Amino acid sequence: MAHAKTSYVCLPCRASYKQRYPSCYDHDRVCPRCAEPLIHVGSAFAAPKRRDTAAWRTLSVLLHAGVRFHKSCCGFGPGYRPRTLREVRERMDYARATGEPFARALVRPELP
Repeated sequence: MAHAKTSYVCLPCRASYKQRYPSCYDHDRVCPRCAEPLIHVGSAFAAPKRRDTAAWRTLSVLLHAGVRFHKSCCGFGPGYRPRTLREVRERMDYARATGEPFARALVRPELP
């Protein structure tokens, strides 16, 4: 039986790669194009098109805040993730105003 795979992303190249899950023996994974480290984003990740710079910028904000795309225990997706920079800005303004951590505000489906 084949091993399950998960997604890794290279932000400078705007590329996504499916690879096997990391084990304790794995070293850091590097991009085959630029040799920069890959970021493990999770198995429920769907990469935007390479030419969609706004979507990649949004993804970069999410990944740098620590938000990932892992499936839940029941097989559902990762939950809400903002898709536009406007949604990211709204949630970051909310986080600054309330003191909520950025990562938690970014995955909040609706703002009060």
